[in-house]
Amino acid sequence: MLAVQLQEYGGPEVLTVAEADVPAPAAGQISIDVAYTGVNFADLKARSEGYRVPALPYVPGLEVSGRVREIGSGVEGFTVGQEVAALTEGGAYAQVALADAATVFALPGGVDLRTAATLPTVLPTAHALLHEVGRLSAGETVLVQGAAGGIGTVVGQLAKAGGAGAVYGVVSSEAKAEYARKHGYDEVFVVSAGGSDGSGGSGGGFAAEVRAATGGRGVDLALDPVGGDALRGALDALAVFGRLVSFGNASSAEPWRVGQPELYGAGLGVFGFSILSLAKSAPEALREVAARAFAKVADGTVELPVTAEFPLADAADAHRLMGSRTSTGKLLLRVAD
Repeated sequence: MLAVQLQEYGGPEVLTVAEADVPAPAAGQISIDVAYTGVNFADLKARSEGYRVPALPYVPGLEVSGRVREIGSGVEGFTVGQEVAALTEGGAYAQVALADAATVFALPGGVDLRTAATLPTVLPTAHALLHEVGRLSAGETVLVQGAAGGIGTVVGQLAKAGGAGAVYGVVSSEAKAEYARKHGYDEVFVVSAGGSDGSGGSGGGFAAEVRAATGGRGVDLALDPVGGDALRGALDALAVFGRLVSFGNASSAEPWRVGQPELYGAGLGVFGFSILSLAKSAPEALREVAARAFAKVADGTVELPVTAEFPLADAADAHRLMGSRTSTGKLLLRVAD
């Protein structure tokens, strides 16, 4: 089979197409003939800095759609040829991928394989950020950084469907702001990609704009995939009793630390979420979240537009586009016709 590998860390040029052995499923696993692979920012971090890479050479990729090829021992509820979507631990940039059966999902009715490739990481993450972790209540206000990305696109729609009073976004360009406004956002703040420090040093930047937009109150729930100063800006934008959910570190900043001085005064809460970690520690909880999230696609509540699609061999071009910070929505690799 063909797979996209990296032999060393670096820019998109380190991604090369190579022949690889077809993987066979171990006990509790399923192999999948891949139709589409989703491209995620975590793939770029794996390529550039070894994020979650156990060893080189490495085949990146965390989500696929396709058809069941082989079923490992002990797995029930799937049949060969069945159309599925799956969350993987890597290896998705290939014609055949492996996944633990606990993270393989039968497609909801009316969802095709192309749409299915947008689901495994984005939909459960967005749902968990708002509901299972963020505990959104009707009428509350939400702030989302990266509002024009895959997760941001879905969060805006889910938040409105969940009764949010207002949804605010932070993006790096006016073009992204225009896109976000079409997907559930009431107001979007533009911060330059090179200077999105969030806090502006002393409460400036988007934190000051959010407070101005909310009459000085701040927001009830803030979602941050950036880390570093941007996380501090989100914390500064919270209302009394507000919650902040960290779900990434796109800035590659030092791990955040929050203590009593930041939290006690306004009764704030800070939470974390990683779908990859949940898949390892509580796969059944992930399946429950995924079922609720996928149902929102099947019933038309949310959609995640595929804004660019590349052949598997052009994975480097997909990384260049995502790395340019100009992309919106979801990027896919087309593996099979």
